[in-house]
Amino acid sequence: MEILSEISQFVQKGRIKNVTAQVSQALADGIAPAVILSDGLLDGMAEVGEKFKKNEIYVPEVMIAARAMTAGIDLLKPVMNDGDAKAKGKAVLGTVKGDLHSIGKNLVKIMFEGKGIEVIDLGVDVPAEKFVDVAVQEGAGIIACSALLTTTMPMMEKVVQIAEERGVRDKIKIMIGGAPVSQGFCDEIGADCYTDDAASASSAALEYLEALAS
Repeated sequence: MEILSEISQFVQKGRIKNVTAQVSQALADGIAPAVILSDGLLDGMAEVGEKFKKNEIYVPEVMIAARAMTAGIDLLKPVMNDGDAKAKGKAVLGTVKGDLHSIGKNLVKIMFEGKGIEVIDLGVDVPAEKFVDVAVQEGAGIIACSALLTTTMPMMEKVVQIAEERGVRDKIKIMIGGAPVSQGFCDEIGADCYTDDAASASSAALEYLEALAS
């Protein structure tokens, strides 16, 4: 439908007023909120993710697009039924203990949400135990840990160890990322997934959650 394509385009351009106007019109036209979400808002954000991955756009454009998407979602929430547009899974996200950097984490959150994943953002300076505790309590399929300091990277290994001790290692995928992190470090600590950018992380997360649900 043309209006859904327009919503997608306006999200990509970060035009909040246009997004909210078109979402309101789509609802008035009788289009299901779940369809507006998936084929309009999330479709637009997925395009933003691909462009970011290819270095065609940068962080400011991503943030602007995310605000436009969020404005549209806020209009949909009051009219969504509980069974309407279920999240594709849950991810617990945070920057590890000792590290207060949040830009990378926030980008990953935007990209995850753009894939329809429910994100539980624990913020920064998060103890290893909390990642696992919250993931178990919330039934999350993913723990995503961020670090920008080499001194805090060992906290990621602690998350893996605690998940093993709690007997949930086979149920929760542990993803890691951040400037000093590498695939070699991921292999060394026994984490499941490393990606070097937020868009790739969201694609990997969605693939895992879809496999988990099937």
